[in-house]
Amino acid sequence: MTTEAAARWYLAQHLMEVHGRPVAVFNPKGLPLEELPPIYAYSNVVGGVDGICYAMADDGHVLGSHWCSCEGYAPNDLGVLEGCRDDRHEDYRKHYPDGYRMEFVPSAQVKDHPGLMAAYARNQQLAEQRASESEESVTTSEK
Repeated sequence: MTTEAAARWYLAQHLMEVHGRPVAVFNPKGLPLEELPPIYAYSNVVGGVDGICYAMADDGHVLGSHWCSCEGYAPNDLGVLEGCRDDRHEDYRKHYPDGYRMEFVPSAQVKDHPGLMAAYARNQQLAEQRASESEESVTTSEK
């Protein structure tokens, strides 16, 4: 078991290693950055402590998740920073083959971030649509 002091030390070391890395962008068409859809990475835990972090596309689809001991690890673990987690970007590129840009939203800003809140609203619409389609398929199969 890691002590609290050791956990703080590991986090400080990690943050020093990734400090200054640019945000990851996939832009095969050379579009202006503001035209690329964002993929928001954020901690779903108040205070950004031990818990689940997500990567959510601007269209509301959840593209990835990771359990982080602290939100300071989330930008690396979800591929927000250039050169981190190329495996994640394989999935991101499948979803957005024409390009995307990564954006990290700290837990303290999640509920006030207009882009993330709009993506979350679209996520909820997708969930309602899937539930409705599932109900329809059950009703149809009963006939």
